Amino acid sequence: MSSKLPRGLGALPLLALAGAVLWMSPWARGESAPRSNVHEVWIAAVPERWNIVPNGRNAIEKETFHSGHAKTGSTTFKTIVYRRYTRDWGKQLPNQPGVSGDNDGIPGPLIRARVGDRILVHFKNLDNEFERPHSMHFHGVRYPFGSDGAYIPGFSGRGASVKPGDTFTYRLEARPDSVGVWPYHDHSPSMADSVEGGLYGAISILGRHERAPDREFVVFLSRHLGFMTINGRAFVGNTPVLRAKVGELVQWDVLTLGDEFHTFHVHGHRWRVPGAFEDTRTVGPAESFRVRWREDVPGTWLYHCHVEGHMAEGMIGIYRVTR
Repeated sequence: MSSKLPRGLGALPLLALAGAVLWMSPWARGESAPRSNVHEVWIAAVPERWNIVPNGRNAIEKETFHSGHAKTGSTTFKTIVYRRYTRDWGKQLPNQPGVSGDNDGIPGPLIRARVGDRILVHFKNLDNEFERPHSMHFHGVRYPFGSDGAYIPGFSGRGASVKPGDTFTYRLEARPDSVGVWPYHDHSPSMADSVEGGLYGAISILGRHERAPDREFVVFLSRHLGFMTINGRAFVGNTPVLRAKVGELVQWDVLTLGDEFHTFHVHGHRWRVPGAFEDTRTVGPAESFRVRWREDVPGTWLYHCHVEGHMAEGMIGIYRVTR
């Protein structure tokens, strides 16, 4: 049976009438998707010793931090993060310096696709630190129940609780209603500890004919060890320094997990929304959005959460635009 959807059935994974199945996703039947539009990625959950303030200071307020800091007790903690590998988890891929959300740990590696693509995410649990089960749950894309990655006692399968040393392949599909940026995260029985520890990432879906940006910045807003962080780091000098050039098409992927609401703001810039422009947008737990503009203002700008207490606790970074 062809994997092409009959007209009018694009929103339904299974449609039956009077007991007769009219169409079923080939992945739900266990068939292979066409190789021409399949993206395969290999990701593992691995132990990490993560430092939220690696240089030990807040460059703007001149505050310093150390292992015995009164507020948190430490800026470093042991955790589990997602990292990307070569085929069959042969070798961990290097992190590209200066690329936001590449492969440095928090957040996990950015997964990119386009409407019409199928995505195979091969996952391996390498947690030999806590020996916990882990999984991957994806927002924004279509998948069969077995690839949901969310643990439901008595109902979910292996993909919802991948034991240490085990593997699972999640089968995803980018649909027209998948355009945008979405979070993925652990949804296993270890979910609470995992999300608090940074076991999350982003998946970015372009429209079928949409132009890819020249620069794509992942900005994940979350709390760790009492600090408000951007991509797991706190304070200017530790948070990502994002860079672009005049004339480039830049895309900001803004996401958050946890319990707080944040307000994303970039100095000196604004973006179009239906009927207006804005330079600040609120984002709540598990929400995400993307904004784009053609860069035209050189300078060294701040980007941050505009909840003032969150900014003071570390949720602030620098955006440098050159000619």
